[in-house]
Amino acid sequence: MTPSTQNEAVSKQLEAAIDPWLQHMRWRTDFSQWRERRLNQERYQAERLHQVERVAGPLHHRVILDLGAGMGGFAVAAALRGATVAACEFNRGYCLIIKLRAERNDIHLPVYNAVGEALPFAAASFDTIVSWDVIEHVRSPQEMLSELNRVLVPGGAALVTAINRWAWKDPHYHMRGLNWLPRPWAERIILRRGRSKLGAAFQDMQRLSEMHYFTYPAFVRLARRHGFRVHDLKEAELRRGTLHSPKPTRRFIRAILRALRLERPAYRLQRHWYVGMFELALVKEC
Repeated sequence: MTPSTQNEAVSKQLEAAIDPWLQHMRWRTDFSQWRERRLNQERYQAERLHQVERVAGPLHHRVILDLGAGMGGFAVAAALRGATVAACEFNRGYCLIIKLRAERNDIHLPVYNAVGEALPFAAASFDTIVSWDVIEHVRSPQEMLSELNRVLVPGGAALVTAINRWAWKDPHYHMRGLNWLPRPWAERIILRRGRSKLGAAFQDMQRLSEMHYFTYPAFVRLARRHGFRVHDLKEAELRRGTLHSPKPTRRFIRAILRALRLERPAYRLQRHWYVGMFELALVKEC
């Protein structure tokens, strides 16, 4: 079998492994484009790679744990950039997908099937951790943060996301106003709209009432109790003048707020009562 034929065969295996995990999202109007991004996830990681480099430095020779690696897009992309990466994922089906994606790109990528509350690594094993869209699904956010601190070197950084309890548009169900309703009401609406994930084969917590959402102050307090300094990455971009707003109306409003020196106070107000998720760097105290 030639290398190109072998690559094509692996790509077909990868596609067959991914597709069953996408069917519960067929309600999306952009399903075809969304599916393509899942199939070729490693090609769409430029923003995340750049974010890690801004926080932790050049990727080459960096030792990274991708906790909750999902379908492996970031882990593979970082490894292709010269990082030493370990992928840790709770979902066994996703572990297979990560291995196939690594094989398709001809890289060695160790994959661990484990939970965030009990990481199979020695203390101070990594200088950088990424854990996006994970902490809301674990059983104990406190134990996960304790484990992140344990496996990081002093001064190391964990890039995490946390869902805003008062997010106007829910990041999982893509529906407005859900988080401002009592959870039983919200879940009935989710079911009625056909967006429930109860029929999918996910093992982690997926019901809205099961997931861990946070207010910003509450998450900061929790992270500090586990030995981290907390940095809001979006606010850092705002200070640098590099925060991008794709919509012209938002750029216009931000320009007015900037002229009035109200841009940062407005951002912080939005962070409390509107934004979908917090993008944070947790730096381990030395």
